[in-house]
Amino acid sequence: MGSTSDPSSTADGTSRRDLIKRSAALGLISVPTMSFLSACASGGGDDDSDTDTEGKTSEKNPFGVKEGTKLDVVIFKGGYGDDYAKAWEASFEKKWGVTSTHTGTQEITGKLQPRFNAGNPPDIVDDSGAQQIPIDVLYKNGQLLDLAEVLDAPSIDDPSKKVRDTLIPGTLDAGMQGGKVVALNYIYTVWGLWYSGKLFEEKGWEAPRTWDDFLAISKDAKSQGIGGLAHQGKYPYYINVAIMDLIAKTGGLDAMKAIDNLEPDAFVGSDAATAAVEAIYEVVEKGYLMPGTNGLTHTESQTRWNQYKAAFITSGSWLENEQLKQTPEDFDMKFLPMPLLPDSALPFEAIRAGSGEPFIIPAKAKNLPAAKEFMRTMLSKEWSTLFAKEANSLTILKDGVDSGVELRPGTQSAVEASKAAGDNTFRYLYTEWYSEMGTAIENASNELMAKRIQPKEWLKRAQAAVDKQAKDPESKKNRRD
Repeated sequence: MGSTSDPSSTADGTSRRDLIKRSAALGLISVPTMSFLSACASGGGDDDSDTDTEGKTSEKNPFGVKEGTKLDVVIFKGGYGDDYAKAWEASFEKKWGVTSTHTGTQEITGKLQPRFNAGNPPDIVDDSGAQQIPIDVLYKNGQLLDLAEVLDAPSIDDPSKKVRDTLIPGTLDAGMQGGKVVALNYIYTVWGLWYSGKLFEEKGWEAPRTWDDFLAISKDAKSQGIGGLAHQGKYPYYINVAIMDLIAKTGGLDAMKAIDNLEPDAFVGSDAATAAVEAIYEVVEKGYLMPGTNGLTHTESQTRWNQYKAAFITSGSWLENEQLKQTPEDFDMKFLPMPLLPDSALPFEAIRAGSGEPFIIPAKAKNLPAAKEFMRTMLSKEWSTLFAKEANSLTILKDGVDSGVELRPGTQSAVEASKAAGDNTFRYLYTEWYSEMGTAIENASNELMAKRIQPKEWLKRAQAAVDKQAKDPESKKNRRD
């Protein structure tokens, strides 16, 4: 997911939600990737590069990739790193004879805005991070390629299907501008609770499916000097994962849409919202929070969780990659859908899920045929599996990881949870549509977790944020059916 205001998508290299190093095991790379990358530090697009990039089209080469040309690739080097892209580029060179100029950077705007302004953009860009060039700005300036041709091309894995028909439903929506898909949000993120399989086995705990079972484990953990729930206190975005998931799972999609659609009873007067915030506050009241968690950053809280100081933590599926260095080898990280409150409208398996990390092809890219083919290949099972292994995260490709491939425990559990959820997925849009409103709700949650306000006041403040946003005439342009 690509919100740059969220701490999980900042560009500090340790915090990216918006993920092993085993690409050779897949047989995708037969030569060292750096053999052709070592001289490609700047990604500046040399003037002496080939200008004739049009090759012959065929069934297997629908865009006319031309052997011997060059591809200029720029990747946001955040929490997911850029090794996956280097492996992609090596695979692409091997198949097509197209060499890549690779740039891995966190300074997307600084490095690329001058190039866009000069009409000399790269061929394909992972436009993400805190210095992302806003997609809507690029689109309004006519600087983005409509990706319809790529999405309507035959799938590499099944040529009888279009590429778009092989993707998880709804994942293209985040990249739309003016009714066109101009950005491919490539990474599929799931949100929920996380726990250590090792700790649970040692304690004899079973992953809870109900909120009562969750509280029982938290109570037992507390009696043994372990926190029940850790959260990233300095960034209340994370505890809102729990609150908002509980609202959606308890009240169903209508309760979620009421918030996105700025309804006057989105919070105050909502039975689902009341039940959800009271459930979270019970954790606070009963002392089940990990001691000190309210004052910690995301990585600090997550690291203490990795040290078995809490049973559960809230996060998205970038967590495993973000915590690679801090996670014990035998930790056995596991994903857990939010446990159910009584009389929930959605099943336990339902999860919040959506796409992030936008990849774009500039309208003035020099090598459009290769850029289109590169993006088409990104949506093959081969490259999707490679990404999962290199970056510890899922892509928007349905069943995008080869069976039999060994994934890290957290990634594997997210794969299994996604399959179990099926069509029972949901996603809030207010965080992308209304950042000011989102911040106000997060601030209320921060007060709640510190016991400075109680659930009734939280609901009042959250509703006030909704009502304020609803007065903005621009808000009427956003509506969920």
